[in-house]
Amino acid sequence: MTGHPATEQKTVQGGCLCGAVRFELELPSKWCAHCHCSMCRRAHGAGYVTWAGFGSDQFRVLQGDHHLHWYESSPGARRGFCSTCGSTMLFESTRWPGETHVALGCIDGPIDRSPQAHAFYDAHVDWIPIDDSLTIYRG
Repeated sequence: MTGHPATEQKTVQGGCLCGAVRFELELPSKWCAHCHCSMCRRAHGAGYVTWAGFGSDQFRVLQGDHHLHWYESSPGARRGFCSTCGSTMLFESTRWPGETHVALGCIDGPIDRSPQAHAFYDAHVDWIPIDDSLTIYRG
């Protein structure tokens, strides 16, 4: 989707809650979607997490690399978080090699697209409204 203010930008920045970790992302993003899997819900304490996918070469830590820690949440998958404030910001998996998924809520301002789909929809909770106009991926 075009027409977002970030469309003309070449990069966007983001970081954790306390500011110890800051990163930069090179646009364009590959995709943006809401993930309803139970691990994302638990890691973020939310009904779902909105992720934006970027090529790993489009992601760069600007500061606080020593605060960025990784947790292997399942075999071949890891989540990046700030060791100071606990913000879960990143996800990488062998299922999607060469990609870094960034929690949209940790990016400063808009990116080049809106969420396009719901992933792992079969695991969604019934206590949060769902935009059913988006593409649904059940698993």
